[in-house]
Amino acid sequence: MIQSMEKTASQVESLLERILPRASGPEGRVAEAMRYAALGGGKRFRPFLACEAAKLFTVSEDRALRTAAAIECVHTYSLVHDDLPCMDDDDLRRGRPATHKAFGEATAVLAGDALLTFAFEILADEATHDDARVRADLVVGLSQAIGAHGMVGGQIIDMASEGKTLEIGALTRLQQLKTGALIAYACESGAILGKASKEARHALHAYAHDLGLAFQITDDVLDEEGDSVTLGKTAGKDKNAGKATFVSILGVKRAREQARMLADQAVQHLDLFDGKADSLRSAASFVINRTT
Repeated sequence: MIQSMEKTASQVESLLERILPRASGPEGRVAEAMRYAALGGGKRFRPFLACEAAKLFTVSEDRALRTAAAIECVHTYSLVHDDLPCMDDDDLRRGRPATHKAFGEATAVLAGDALLTFAFEILADEATHDDARVRADLVVGLSQAIGAHGMVGGQIIDMASEGKTLEIGALTRLQQLKTGALIAYACESGAILGKASKEARHALHAYAHDLGLAFQITDDVLDEEGDSVTLGKTAGKDKNAGKATFVSILGVKRAREQARMLADQAVQHLDLFDGKADSLRSAASFVINRTT
Protein backbone atom coordinates (compact mmCIF):
# COMPACT_ATOMS: atom_id res chain seq x y z
CA MET A 1 0.00 0.00 0.00
CA ILE A 2 2.67 2.51 1.02
CA GLN A 3 4.80 1.59 -1.99
CA SER A 4 1.82 2.07 -4.31
CA MET A 5 1.11 5.46 -2.78
CA GLU A 6 4.73 6.49 -3.12
CA LYS A 7 4.76 5.37 -6.75
CA THR A 8 1.64 7.39 -7.55
CA ALA A 9 3.01 10.41 -5.67
CA SER A 10 6.22 10.23 -7.69
CA GLN A 11 4.34 9.91 -10.99
CA VAL A 12 2.04 12.83 -10.18
CA GLU A 13 5.00 14.92 -9.05
CA SER A 14 6.81 14.21 -12.34
CA LEU A 15 3.74 15.09 -14.38
CA LEU A 16 3.17 18.33 -12.48
CA GLU A 17 6.84 19.20 -12.88
CA ARG A 18 6.39 18.91 -16.67
CA ILE A 19 3.06 20.64 -17.14
CA LEU A 20 2.95 23.42 -14.53
CA PRO A 21 3.81 26.87 -15.90
CA ARG A 22 7.46 27.82 -15.57
CA ALA A 23 8.67 31.11 -14.18
CA SER A 24 9.39 33.49 -17.05
CA GLY A 25 8.37 37.00 -18.07
CA PRO A 26 6.54 39.53 -15.92
CA GLU A 27 4.09 36.87 -14.68
CA GLY A 28 6.89 34.54 -13.62
CA ARG A 29 6.43 35.23 -9.92
CA VAL A 30 3.01 33.60 -9.79
CA ALA A 31 4.28 30.57 -11.75
CA GLU A 32 7.12 30.26 -9.26
CA ALA A 33 4.64 30.33 -6.37
CA MET A 34 2.42 27.73 -8.07
CA ARG A 35 5.36 25.37 -8.43
CA TYR A 36 6.50 26.02 -4.86
CA ALA A 37 3.08 25.04 -3.52
CA ALA A 38 2.31 22.11 -5.82
CA LEU A 39 5.76 20.50 -5.86
CA GLY A 40 6.30 20.76 -2.13
CA GLY A 41 5.69 17.12 -1.29
CA GLY A 42 2.67 15.67 0.47
CA LYS A 43 1.03 12.26 0.54
CA ARG A 44 -0.84 12.78 -2.76
CA PHE A 45 -3.62 10.69 -1.21
CA ARG A 46 -6.40 12.04 -3.40
CA PRO A 47 -4.45 11.37 -6.62
CA PHE A 48 -3.80 7.85 -5.33
CA LEU A 49 -7.54 7.27 -4.87
CA ALA A 50 -8.23 8.57 -8.38
CA CYS A 51 -5.63 6.29 -9.95
CA GLU A 52 -6.70 3.22 -8.01
CA ALA A 53 -10.37 3.81 -8.80
CA ALA A 54 -9.49 4.20 -12.48
CA LYS A 55 -7.78 0.79 -12.43
CA LEU A 56 -11.12 -0.81 -11.58
CA PHE A 57 -12.31 0.13 -15.06
CA THR A 58 -9.04 -0.49 -16.96
CA VAL A 59 -8.51 3.21 -17.62
CA SER A 60 -5.11 3.99 -19.13
CA GLU A 61 -2.48 5.18 -16.69
CA ASP A 62 -1.87 8.41 -18.63
CA ARG A 63 -5.51 9.45 -18.39
CA ALA A 64 -5.71 8.56 -14.72
CA LEU A 65 -2.55 10.48 -13.88
CA ARG A 66 -3.70 13.61 -15.68
CA THR A 67 -6.95 13.53 -13.73
CA ALA A 68 -5.01 12.88 -10.54
CA ALA A 69 -2.75 15.86 -11.27
CA ALA A 70 -5.80 18.11 -11.73
CA ILE A 71 -7.16 16.95 -8.38
CA GLU A 72 -3.81 17.66 -6.72
CA CYS A 73 -3.80 21.17 -8.19
CA VAL A 74 -7.20 21.79 -6.61
CA HIS A 75 -6.13 20.30 -3.28
CA THR A 76 -2.99 22.45 -3.29
CA TYR A 77 -4.98 25.59 -4.10
CA SER A 78 -7.23 24.83 -1.12
CA LEU A 79 -4.21 24.51 1.18
CA VAL A 80 -2.64 27.74 -0.09
CA HIS A 81 -5.86 29.66 0.56
CA ASP A 82 -6.60 27.81 3.80
CA ASP A 83 -3.26 28.95 5.26
CA LEU A 84 -3.92 32.64 4.57
CA PRO A 85 -4.28 35.00 7.55
CA CYS A 86 -7.89 35.69 6.55
CA MET A 87 -8.68 31.97 6.69
CA ASP A 88 -6.97 29.54 9.11
CA ASP A 89 -3.82 31.66 9.42
CA ASP A 90 -1.05 29.07 9.39
CA ASP A 91 2.60 29.74 8.66
CA LEU A 92 3.67 26.13 8.10
CA ARG A 93 2.67 23.69 5.38
CA ARG A 94 4.29 20.37 4.46
CA GLY A 95 7.19 21.12 6.76
CA ARG A 96 8.17 24.49 5.27
CA PRO A 97 6.86 28.07 5.15
CA ALA A 98 3.33 28.35 3.78
CA THR A 99 3.09 29.93 0.34
CA HIS A 100 1.95 33.30 1.67
CA LYS A 101 4.97 33.40 4.00
CA ALA A 102 7.34 32.59 1.13
CA PHE A 103 5.78 34.84 -1.53
CA GLY A 104 3.47 37.28 0.23
CA GLU A 105 -0.30 37.16 0.64
CA ALA A 106 -1.29 38.68 -2.69
CA THR A 107 0.91 36.32 -4.71
CA ALA A 108 -0.36 33.35 -2.68
CA VAL A 109 -3.96 34.26 -3.49
CA LEU A 110 -3.13 34.50 -7.19
CA ALA A 111 -1.11 31.26 -7.13
CA GLY A 112 -4.08 29.47 -5.59
CA ASP A 113 -6.41 30.94 -8.20
CA ALA A 114 -4.04 29.88 -10.97
CA LEU A 115 -3.75 26.32 -9.64
CA LEU A 116 -7.54 26.04 -9.49
CA THR A 117 -8.05 27.21 -13.05
CA PHE A 118 -5.15 25.10 -14.29
CA ALA A 119 -6.91 22.01 -12.98
CA PHE A 120 -9.82 22.62 -15.34
CA GLU A 121 -7.41 23.23 -18.21
CA ILE A 122 -5.94 19.78 -17.57
CA LEU A 123 -9.33 18.06 -17.45
CA ALA A 124 -10.63 19.82 -20.57
CA ASP A 125 -7.62 18.80 -22.67
CA GLU A 126 -8.10 15.94 -25.14
CA ALA A 127 -5.03 14.28 -23.66
CA THR A 128 -7.12 13.50 -20.57
CA HIS A 129 -9.80 11.70 -22.60
CA ASP A 130 -10.78 11.63 -26.26
CA ASP A 131 -14.50 11.65 -25.43
CA ALA A 132 -15.75 15.21 -24.92
CA ARG A 133 -18.67 13.92 -22.83
CA VAL A 134 -16.26 12.33 -20.37
CA ARG A 135 -14.21 15.51 -20.15
CA ALA A 136 -17.36 17.53 -19.53
CA ASP A 137 -18.46 15.12 -16.80
CA LEU A 138 -15.05 15.41 -15.14
CA VAL A 139 -15.29 19.21 -15.17
CA VAL A 140 -18.88 19.27 -13.88
CA GLY A 141 -18.09 16.75 -11.15
CA LEU A 142 -15.09 18.70 -9.94
CA SER A 143 -17.01 21.99 -10.03
CA GLN A 144 -19.75 20.52 -7.85
CA ALA A 145 -17.26 18.99 -5.41
CA ILE A 146 -15.35 22.19 -4.73
CA GLY A 147 -17.94 24.95 -5.13
CA ALA A 148 -20.50 26.59 -2.85
CA HIS A 149 -22.17 23.25 -2.13
CA GLY A 150 -18.83 21.45 -1.70
CA MET A 151 -15.41 22.39 -0.41
CA VAL A 152 -15.94 26.17 -0.47
CA GLY A 153 -19.27 25.76 1.31
CA GLY A 154 -17.58 23.68 3.98
CA GLN A 155 -14.92 26.34 4.46
CA ILE A 156 -17.42 29.15 5.00
CA ILE A 157 -19.32 27.02 7.53
CA ASP A 158 -16.02 26.25 9.25
CA MET A 159 -15.17 29.95 9.51
CA ALA A 160 -18.63 30.85 10.77
CA SER A 161 -18.55 28.15 13.45
CA GLU A 162 -15.32 29.33 15.10
CA GLY A 163 -15.89 29.76 18.83
CA LYS A 164 -19.32 28.09 18.65
CA THR A 165 -20.57 24.75 19.89
CA LEU A 166 -21.56 22.37 17.10
CA GLU A 167 -23.60 19.21 17.33
CA ILE A 168 -22.05 16.11 15.81
CA GLY A 169 -24.45 16.24 12.85
CA ALA A 170 -23.51 19.80 11.95
CA LEU A 171 -19.80 19.03 12.26
CA THR A 172 -20.21 15.93 10.11
CA ARG A 173 -21.89 17.95 7.35
CA LEU A 174 -19.20 20.62 7.56
CA GLN A 175 -16.44 18.07 7.06
CA GLN A 176 -18.33 16.18 4.36
CA LEU A 177 -18.23 19.38 2.36
CA LYS A 178 -14.83 20.79 3.29
CA THR A 179 -12.82 17.55 3.18
CA GLY A 180 -15.04 14.74 1.99
CA ALA A 181 -16.35 16.21 -1.26
CA LEU A 182 -12.96 16.27 -3.01
CA ILE A 183 -12.11 12.80 -1.70
CA ALA A 184 -15.43 11.57 -3.10
CA TYR A 185 -14.70 13.18 -6.46
CA ALA A 186 -11.24 11.58 -6.55
CA CYS A 187 -12.84 8.16 -6.27
CA GLU A 188 -15.67 8.90 -8.69
CA SER A 189 -13.33 10.39 -11.28
CA GLY A 190 -11.98 6.92 -12.02
CA ALA A 191 -15.52 5.74 -12.72
CA ILE A 192 -16.16 8.76 -14.95
CA LEU A 193 -13.00 8.04 -16.95
CA GLY A 194 -14.05 4.41 -17.30
CA LYS A 195 -17.67 5.21 -18.23
CA ALA A 196 -18.74 2.98 -15.36
CA SER A 197 -22.28 2.01 -14.46
CA LYS A 198 -24.39 4.02 -12.02
CA GLU A 199 -24.12 1.12 -9.59
CA ALA A 200 -20.33 1.25 -9.66
CA ARG A 201 -20.27 5.03 -9.27
CA HIS A 202 -22.68 4.83 -6.35
CA ALA A 203 -20.52 2.19 -4.64
CA LEU A 204 -17.41 4.36 -4.98
CA HIS A 205 -19.27 7.42 -3.74
CA ALA A 206 -20.50 5.53 -0.67
CA TYR A 207 -16.97 4.24 -0.02
CA ALA A 208 -15.51 7.72 -0.33
CA HIS A 209 -18.23 9.23 1.90
CA ASP A 210 -17.22 7.01 4.82
CA LEU A 211 -13.52 7.24 3.99
CA GLY A 212 -13.60 11.04 3.96
CA LEU A 213 -15.14 11.21 7.43
CA ALA A 214 -12.65 8.67 8.76
CA PHE A 215 -9.87 10.78 7.24
CA GLN A 216 -11.08 13.97 8.95
CA ILE A 217 -11.62 12.32 12.32
CA THR A 218 -8.07 10.99 12.19
CA ASP A 219 -6.87 14.48 11.26
CA ASP A 220 -8.59 15.83 14.37
CA VAL A 221 -6.93 13.17 16.51
CA LEU A 222 -3.53 13.98 15.03
CA ASP A 223 -4.12 17.70 15.57
CA GLU A 224 -4.75 16.89 19.24
CA GLU A 225 -1.94 14.40 19.80
CA GLY A 226 0.65 15.13 17.08
CA ASP A 227 3.49 17.60 16.89
CA SER A 228 4.21 20.22 14.26
CA VAL A 229 7.45 18.60 13.06
CA THR A 230 5.79 15.25 12.36
CA LEU A 231 2.62 16.74 10.91
CA GLY A 232 4.41 19.31 8.76
CA LYS A 233 1.85 21.90 9.86
CA THR A 234 1.05 23.65 13.12
CA ALA A 235 -0.40 21.18 15.63
CA GLY A 236 -3.29 22.23 17.87
CA LYS A 237 -4.52 25.01 15.56
CA ASP A 238 -8.20 24.04 15.65
CA LYS A 239 -8.24 23.65 19.42
CA ASN A 240 -6.50 26.98 19.96
CA ALA A 241 -8.91 28.69 17.57
CA GLY A 242 -11.89 27.35 19.49
CA LYS A 243 -13.13 25.23 16.59
CA ALA A 244 -15.35 22.24 17.13
CA THR A 245 -13.69 18.97 16.14
CA PHE A 246 -14.61 15.32 16.41
CA VAL A 247 -12.16 15.10 19.31
CA SER A 248 -13.69 18.06 21.16
CA ILE A 249 -17.11 16.45 20.85
CA LEU A 250 -16.29 12.76 21.22
CA GLY A 251 -12.93 12.66 22.97
CA VAL A 252 -9.87 10.92 21.52
CA LYS A 253 -10.91 7.34 22.35
CA ARG A 254 -14.42 7.58 20.92
CA ALA A 255 -13.14 9.53 17.92
CA ARG A 256 -10.68 6.75 17.09
CA GLU A 257 -13.45 4.16 17.47
CA GLN A 258 -15.69 6.17 15.14
CA ALA A 259 -12.94 6.44 12.54
CA ARG A 260 -12.36 2.69 12.72
CA MET A 261 -16.07 1.98 12.31
CA LEU A 262 -16.27 4.27 9.28
CA ALA A 263 -13.21 2.65 7.69
CA ASP A 264 -14.76 -0.79 8.11
CA GLN A 265 -18.03 0.51 6.69
CA ALA A 266 -16.23 2.07 3.72
CA VAL A 267 -14.63 -1.25 2.80
CA GLN A 268 -18.01 -3.00 2.70
CA HIS A 269 -19.11 -0.73 -0.17
CA LEU A 270 -16.36 -2.25 -2.34
CA ASP A 271 -17.80 -5.78 -2.40
CA LEU A 272 -19.02 -5.11 -5.94
CA PHE A 273 -15.42 -5.02 -7.19
CA ASP A 274 -14.11 -8.20 -5.54
CA GLY A 275 -10.31 -8.42 -5.37
CA LYS A 276 -9.79 -5.58 -7.85
CA ALA A 277 -10.42 -3.09 -5.06
CA ASP A 278 -7.90 -4.44 -2.56
CA SER A 279 -5.76 -1.31 -2.80
CA LEU A 280 -8.76 0.85 -1.92
CA ARG A 281 -9.48 -1.44 1.01
CA SER A 282 -5.91 -0.95 2.17
CA ALA A 283 -6.38 2.81 1.80
CA ALA A 284 -9.13 2.71 4.44
CA SER A 285 -6.72 1.09 6.89
CA PHE A 286 -4.01 3.60 6.01
CA VAL A 287 -6.33 6.53 6.69
CA ILE A 288 -7.00 5.61 10.32
CA ASN A 289 -3.48 4.39 11.14
CA ARG A 290 -1.41 7.21 9.63
CA THR A 291 0.73 9.53 11.73
CA THR A 292 0.72 12.58 9.39
